[in-house]
Amino acid sequence: MGGHIRAGDLDVWVEQVGTGSDVLLIGGAGDTVESWQFQLDGLADRYRLTAFDTRGAGRTAMPDDAVTVEVLAGDAAGILDALGIPSAHVAGFSGGSIVAQELAVRRPDLVRSLVLQSTWAVPDVYLRTWMRCVQWLAERAPSERAFLEGFFLDIYTARAHEDGTVAAFVDQVVAFPHKQAPQDLRTYLDAFVDDDVRDRPRRITAPTLVLAGGVDSAARALGRAVADEVSGARFELWETECHQPFQEVPDRWNARVASFWREVEAGRAAAPVPRVAAHRPALIGEEEWAD
Repeated sequence: MGGHIRAGDLDVWVEQVGTGSDVLLIGGAGDTVESWQFQLDGLADRYRLTAFDTRGAGRTAMPDDAVTVEVLAGDAAGILDALGIPSAHVAGFSGGSIVAQELAVRRPDLVRSLVLQSTWAVPDVYLRTWMRCVQWLAERAPSERAFLEGFFLDIYTARAHEDGTVAAFVDQVVAFPHKQAPQDLRTYLDAFVDDDVRDRPRRITAPTLVLAGGVDSAARALGRAVADEVSGARFELWETECHQPFQEVPDRWNARVASFWREVEAGRAAAPVPRVAAHRPALIGEEEWAD
């Protein structure tokens, strides 16, 4: 059972289940706690998992302030701080993977390891256009169901569309009582369309696993580029999967990330070698993250 906690200046809806090493799950556009249900059910016997509704989705409000990747990472840090979690394995999906990257750079003390699913460093033309298309679709689609059916075309495999998996997901989202307003989705996606911190992956110091789907037109090549920039990172391309495999093939996904976390805890996962970077001015607001 979930509830609101105060993370910084925002009341965030959080659910925590299980026992063991801490894991923080960070979803993407419109994602709520429920998007991680297969992980909350499948990994709780080994890990204490924390999932949350990102700002503007589900039971977490969208404040009037501008939303940036830095702001979203601050929400994630605030959750861990509020719950008294000194560090966690962090898994981020899509936009949530960018938030996870930023969290790992700004608060490395909180991040024991990173799993980046369907990630990128800087959105390319295709990805930016796709995000803009989703914003337009949310505002112009004739119904919520029509929006979801269109949106999910680039999220799930053709296999999942044919076998009824996507139809079941659509039914669940339509029945969900805590709707995301189209404007809140637009505000969230604006944070990633405009995000251009090219050296972010190079500054990650946590052991990192990057996963990408072979039929994910948005993040397939971009994920490999991230892994190339994170020293010591592992990259795995799942040839038959798309953007959201932790829902389509949850048993495989859970087994793979749990194996990675065990390696990290046993000290067998390669730790990145810190890169020597030229001096740069502090980013706006960065001093607020100092320990």
